[in-house]
Amino acid sequence: MRNVLKYILFFQLSGNRVLILIQNLRLSLKVFLSLFIVILFLIFSSISQPVIALSNDKLEGESLFIEHCSGCHVNGGNIIRRGKTLKLKALKRNSLDDPKAIAKIARVGIGSMSGYEDVLGEGGDQLVANWIWSQAQNAWIHG
Repeated sequence: MRNVLKYILFFQLSGNRVLILIQNLRLSLKVFLSLFIVILFLIFSSISQPVIALSNDKLEGESLFIEHCSGCHVNGGNIIRRGKTLKLKALKRNSLDDPKAIAKIARVGIGSMSGYEDVLGEGGDQLVANWIWSQAQNAWIHG
């Protein structure tokens, strides 16, 4: 910064050289601002990475559901027992109004439905339950 001030003082004697220096300073300011914007972009793009990780959990929950649950629960329905669907109204009616309750049933089963703890793997019941709960909140509209 001191060097810049020295140059400004030195070039004050000739008006043309001051104008050239000021133009160079403006160019430097543009370069600085461009770099600053790029740095901000990189910082904020790295902050959003946990959101990507969460969506990976969602994708894994969906994948587990398709593989192990969708045979009977197509689009949140139930081909075996009509009243035992995964739609929000039915879940609430059956006191399954949070992912923990859904995960328990996915893990140990209920009524004629056996549990899937072995095939879902460790934490798979929670992934499926979170995905089911999310779908129920959105009326099973995929996308």
